Amino acid sequence: MKKQQQTKIVLTILLFSVLFSFAQDLTTGSITKAGLDSVLVYKKVDSIMKLGIDNDAFPGAQLLVAKDSKIIFHKAYGYHTYDSLQRVQLTDVYDIASVTKITAALPALMKLYDEGKINLDVPFSTYWKPWKHRADKKHITLREILAHQAGLTPYIVFLNDVLKKNGKLKRRFVKNKPSKKFSKEAYSGLYVKDRFKNKMYRKINRSKVAEEKTYKYSGLTFLLYPELVQQITGVSYNTYLQQNFYTPLGLNTMGFLPKKGGHSYAIVPTEIDTVFRKELTRNFVHDENAALLGGISGNAGLFASATDLAKIMQMYVNYGVYNGKRYFSEATVKEFTRVQYPENNNKRGLGFDKPTLGNDTLPLAKAYPAPEVSKESFGHAGFTGTFVWADPKNKLVFIFLSNRVYPTRTNRNLYTLNIRPALQQVFYTSKKETN
Repeated sequence: MKKQQQTKIVLTILLFSVLFSFAQDLTTGSITKAGLDSVLVYKKVDSIMKLGIDNDAFPGAQLLVAKDSKIIFHKAYGYHTYDSLQRVQLTDVYDIASVTKITAALPALMKLYDEGKINLDVPFSTYWKPWKHRADKKHITLREILAHQAGLTPYIVFLNDVLKKNGKLKRRFVKNKPSKKFSKEAYSGLYVKDRFKNKMYRKINRSKVAEEKTYKYSGLTFLLYPELVQQITGVSYNTYLQQNFYTPLGLNTMGFLPKKGGHSYAIVPTEIDTVFRKELTRNFVHDENAALLGGISGNAGLFASATDLAKIMQMYVNYGVYNGKRYFSEATVKEFTRVQYPENNNKRGLGFDKPTLGNDTLPLAKAYPAPEVSKESFGHAGFTGTFVWADPKNKLVFIFLSNRVYPTRTNRNLYTLNIRPALQQVFYTSKKETN
């Protein structure tokens, strides 16, 4: 009997050791030990970053790459703005824009799915009651929505509802001082009526749905998910994320409303806004829809450092485990990160972006992201110039942060120069030669 107990104890210890080694905390490693040529990697990355800065793709950026749970590359380039006054630092915090979708709204939904509190294949109207009365929406499933296969309207510019034709603000919706009914801060000195979100919800509920169900990217429901999470859990969306993910993962910079966060890290500015904020947008979310929700949303609004983003993406690479703690079942992560509708030429997972179908056969100029990433890989890009990608097969995490919208969102050189796929490719192709 004692031998059986001893055997069980030994097996338990071995199992824990295997789990811990698989899901260890991110540590510092070296490019060389990762099997890459360090001289070649630095030469190529430095060259690509210089190309971007010299061609005004962004005033500054930083890149973090982790391989086998070890950070093998983390370097900052350039400045916060083109006046070259403040250098980019490794601890800087960025407005990550739509990367919020897979680091805030999606983990909340994944946990609720894991716990059996939501079902991907029943109508979304089961949970979002107003859709029960919309003939074109009442049968749409959450799976279709998250895979962008539902035919929903891509975007609604709610800023149009708070601006007059002459560009001035409608004071019934936005005021310069907070009050009981205007407690949501959209920007410094701009407070949105608390009930304005109900107007946003009504417009989303009434928005058009395409008859043909084909791939059509839509971020509208991500504006609804914070309210949905609170309805299901009884806990505010922000609190739910902090308690279940950000605090246990040790994400000290990740969160909404960075001005209220109390951390000492510099926040990289985004756009010189000539329409709404009338100045350089700094310390507040760039996305106007998220701003009109008071800065807390599912589509945008999250701020984070590269290191914190690497931690949550490493957790995804580990299929739900990080530093010995499980956040999702492996089955849930694999379900959300697989291509859902390949028969419709739709590359998307559930919330996660995926490589272009047939990506490995394409040249770099046409691939998304780099052609060398595995089919199992996934991630997301952000409008402000951010990009995160996880590759479980190659155990690689790729984090690129920039403010490409400075000074204006019309700047698209980040895309035309193919900066991010080119950087990513370096870490797949710069193999160290062995004798």
